[in-house]
Amino acid sequence: MLRRRTPLVTGPELDDRQLHRTLTELRPSQQMHGLGAGATRPLWTPAAELLRATGRDWDRRVHRIFVLAHTLPPVVTDRWVKDCPRDPDALVVRACARVAQVKEKTDWADVWDVYGDCRRAADAVPEDPTPWLAVLRLMYSCGSPPHAAVPVWTEAVNRDPWNRTAYHQMLRHLSPRGHGTLMQMIDFAERCTSQAPHGSPVALLPLAARVELVAYRTTHDTAGSFAADGHWYEPQAAVEATTALTKWFHADTPPHAEALADLNLLAFALTRMKRTEDATPVFRRIGRHMTAHPWDLAPDAARTFRYWQDRARD
Repeated sequence: MLRRRTPLVTGPELDDRQLHRTLTELRPSQQMHGLGAGATRPLWTPAAELLRATGRDWDRRVHRIFVLAHTLPPVVTDRWVKDCPRDPDALVVRACARVAQVKEKTDWADVWDVYGDCRRAADAVPEDPTPWLAVLRLMYSCGSPPHAAVPVWTEAVNRDPWNRTAYHQMLRHLSPRGHGTLMQMIDFAERCTSQAPHGSPVALLPLAARVELVAYRTTHDTAGSFAADGHWYEPQAAVEATTALTKWFHADTPPHAEALADLNLLAFALTRMKRTEDATPVFRRIGRHMTAHPWDLAPDAARTFRYWQDRARD
């Protein structure tokens, strides 16, 4: 008997239903073009209401703002700031939205005004790590070296010590695919994981570093690409997976905003290591929420994901 296929969910909002509803409100054509003829309330209202409800949950606020930053048209964020020039949420969202538009390998001289928006947002909400993470993303696009990025990352984690996004952004910066070296990336991942409290998603950082290593070898080293999968069979890889399972997956802690991204990361790693028994409960928790990364490293991402998802249901 054929099993009925349910469509995969791959949206950037992950399983955040409130964020999904907000994105749906922002989706009509008049919203996307910043027109809103006949609208009874400003176009930015759904985003403002969402962030007001988020409050000081910095982990979820960071996730929601960065998703909104890639979704809202510039005309909407500009209008929001024009209508509410002292609204901290408006200033932070516009700063992040402007950073999202900056292409990689951009010269600092061309984005100095974007940096200024980030600093104004930071001044408007001194306790919020989001503007500092926006600066960190801007520095990545401009090719800033790791030693320059560390103080900005420190500003973010001083405000939210174990913010998942902050650690993954810094790891990306330190990656050989970014602006660092293999040793810098691995040292950072191992050091942070050893210090992270039980239940923190930072426990998955070494696995994220291993994915970065495999991606780097696959795309930048023709000879190494043939042996890239061998990285998953190293003894240290097994230790990293076990640490992620015991310190995070099996920990009785509330799910964080990007838990599904970490579940996909863990599931991918376990399948590469052929640890089917460990991967099964991870896939059950994931359901049909597949993230593009790291499955984009597989020859056929959706097909590979469905194969392991089906095995988890058997």
